[in-house]
Amino acid sequence: MDRRSRVRMVAVLALAAAFLALPSAAEEEKKVGWTSTAELSYVQVSGNAEASTWGLADKNVRTWENASLTLKAGGLRAESTTFVRCNVGTVEDPIVREDKNTDLTGESYYAGAQYDRKITGRLFWNAFAGWDRNRFAGIDNRYQAGGGLTNVWRDEEKVKFRTDYAVTYTKREDVVDDPTRDDRYAGVRFSWDFQRKLGEATTLGNALVLDDNVSDTSDWRGDMLNSISVAMTKRLALKVSLRSVYYNRPAVELVPTDLDGDGVPPFEGDAVPAELEKLDTTFTTSLVINW
Repeated sequence: MDRRSRVRMVAVLALAAAFLALPSAAEEEKKVGWTSTAELSYVQVSGNAEASTWGLADKNVRTWENASLTLKAGGLRAESTTFVRCNVGTVEDPIVREDKNTDLTGESYYAGAQYDRKITGRLFWNAFAGWDRNRFAGIDNRYQAGGGLTNVWRDEEKVKFRTDYAVTYTKREDVVDDPTRDDRYAGVRFSWDFQRKLGEATTLGNALVLDDNVSDTSDWRGDMLNSISVAMTKRLALKVSLRSVYYNRPAVELVPTDLDGDGVPPFEGDAVPAELEKLDTTFTTSLVINW
C-alpha cells in the first residue's frame, strides 16, 4: 500500500468514525479525580514440563474539568524449561542425571504518559511521550514523543470513543543494527480508542494505532488491541484480549550460514541479516482491578 492510499484510508476511517459516533444529547457529567486500573495475569506449569508466563498492565488517569493526564506501564515475560536426561552410570547400574535449561521465550515492556487539554467542545490538544522494548521483535529501546489533536466523539457510561492525530519524533535502538533504516525520524500517528458496554457487566474494547515514518513511508506499523471484559464485582473483572502488531518493515536478525548444507548445528560461516516476522500476536487472560 503506497503513501497516498494509506492517507486516503485514514481519512475514510476518520470520517466514518465521525459519522458513526455522533455526539449524544445526554452527556454524562464529567467526574474529576484519579481512577486506576491494573491487569494481572500469571500461568505456571511444573512437573515433567516447566513454563511460566506473567503479565502486568497499569493505567492511571487524573481528570480535571478541562484536562486529563494518563499514565500507563506494563510488561509481559514468558519462560520455558527443557529437561535433558542422560545415564552417567552403567547399563547394569544406571545413574540418571537431569539437567535443566531455562530459556526466555517472550518479553516486552512499555511505559508512557499523555496529557489532553480542552480547546473547545469535544476538541482537545495532546502531548505524549513513551518508551517500549520488545527484543524478540528486534527492538531494544524505542522512545517516542509527540503532540497533536484529539476528538472525543462520545464520553458516556455505555459508549466511549475518541480519535487522535499527532506528529511524532522517534528514536529507535534495534537489537541488530540495520544501516538501511533511520534510527531517528519524524512521523505521523493516527489512533482511536473505543469502548462499548454490553449489558450491565460486559465491556467490548477496540484500540488502534497507526504510526508512519514520513522520511520512509514504507516504515510503518499498526497496533490493534481487541478485548472483552466481564465484571464480577464493582472492583474486579475478568478480561480476555488479543493484541496484533504489524511491522511493514520489521527489524532484522543475524542468521548464521550453513556451509555444509546439512541443516544440523553448529553452523560455521558468516552471519547474514534476515527480516523477522511482520506480525506478532499476543492473547492474554487477566484479572482486572479497578479503584
